[in-house]
Amino acid sequence: MHKRNNAPFLVWNFLAILLISMPTLATDFDSSKPTELTYQIFTLEQAIDYAIANNPDLQIAIERIGQADAQLNVALSSFYPQISAKVAYETSNNPAQVFSMMVAQREFNANTISTINNPGYRQNFRPEIIGHLSLFRGGQDYHESKAAELGIDQSEFERASIHDTLIQAITTTYYAYLATLEAQKIALESIKSISSELNQTQLKHVAGTVLKSDVLSLEVKLSQAQEAQLKAANSVDLAKVTIANLLGLPIQQNFSITPSTIFIQPTLTASFNDLLEQAIVQRPEVKAAANQIEIAKHKVKSAQGAYLPRADAYVSYGQNSRAPDFSSEKENVTAGVSMEINLFSGLNTPQQIRIAELNVAQAKETERKTKLVIEQELKTAYLKLQESLARINTTKLSMQAATEALRLVKEERQAGVATVTRYIEAEVAKNSAQSNSIAAHYDALIADAALKKAIGAWK
Repeated sequence: MHKRNNAPFLVWNFLAILLISMPTLATDFDSSKPTELTYQIFTLEQAIDYAIANNPDLQIAIERIGQADAQLNVALSSFYPQISAKVAYETSNNPAQVFSMMVAQREFNANTISTINNPGYRQNFRPEIIGHLSLFRGGQDYHESKAAELGIDQSEFERASIHDTLIQAITTTYYAYLATLEAQKIALESIKSISSELNQTQLKHVAGTVLKSDVLSLEVKLSQAQEAQLKAANSVDLAKVTIANLLGLPIQQNFSITPSTIFIQPTLTASFNDLLEQAIVQRPEVKAAANQIEIAKHKVKSAQGAYLPRADAYVSYGQNSRAPDFSSEKENVTAGVSMEINLFSGLNTPQQIRIAELNVAQAKETERKTKLVIEQELKTAYLKLQESLARINTTKLSMQAATEALRLVKEERQAGVATVTRYIEAEVAKNSAQSNSIAAHYDALIADAALKKAIGAWK
């Protein structure tokens, strides 16, 4: 009875152990799909939520996180066996090649020696399974995998940065939109007021009690108010287009913006130095810059690993036969370990190391620059909020005084004491004070949003 060869079972056991040792890798990244628009009226909070779910820039950042996760899996694949299967066919009358085929097919015997120089054509079929495992590559696989792992964090920090910038942009544009609405309202009230005064002045001119110049002055003022109203209306439309873009909506999408129920006036309760410490700790840009330094350091170590030896294990199981059939009597098994070291790479290795080291230096300078930019951004927002809060108080007093002055001038105008020039001056002063008061209010809210973004307050 033929005794069965146990070599293939040893090979298959070896491959099975390698496969069982492989952990399950999460290769799928399920990104959220944009939310369908279910309402057409946005408060600030609703606009922010909708933008987070649908803004294209934020969605792109989320996809980059998935790409970084896949890149990590690619790097980790170097630690696991690579298994392939192939089938080969060849025919030859080369004596050396034919002799190799006969031996591999287990058909060489004493009778074939006489025809070894003229063997004729012979064919060989070889189905084969090959396993390969990298045992050591100078630490390159390890450091590449650590760099890829940090790459996921890098993508997360970039997403967080876009998230914060998006919230600030939505908030700024939202308040700018409301401010332009107020400006348009003031312009319309001014048109109404001046038109009424113009009608009365025209009647008085017909009656001969006022000069033609008074009528002309009011007509000029009315034209200016109408021009201001047109500019305000255009600003409203432009602000709405910007909001639509941030929300990820087409321009033709019909929606409206409504003010939140309560606007809480912002305050400054911390010093600039305290806020700067918060920013350095919380801002995703700082974290991303520090993370990039670590990635660059792993790249240096990976490049240095090219100087170290590389070791690989391999195993091959196949059968050789003259016809495409299978027989355990013609199976061939090869297993082994190889080691290799690069003695000279044409200066490629040292140059790769130099490039990696320069990337580390660049990453450190990028981190320093990032901190300087954040410090400037925070200082600007801090000063603007201080200014806006101070302006709120001064413009409130100015608004009260201008309103009272206009009321008195109107009474004097009706009594025939005040000139039309004085009325126009009072009207302009009142409108200017009202515009300044509204601008200071919304500028404070916008500066507060910029300050929150500067310290990394949004999560």
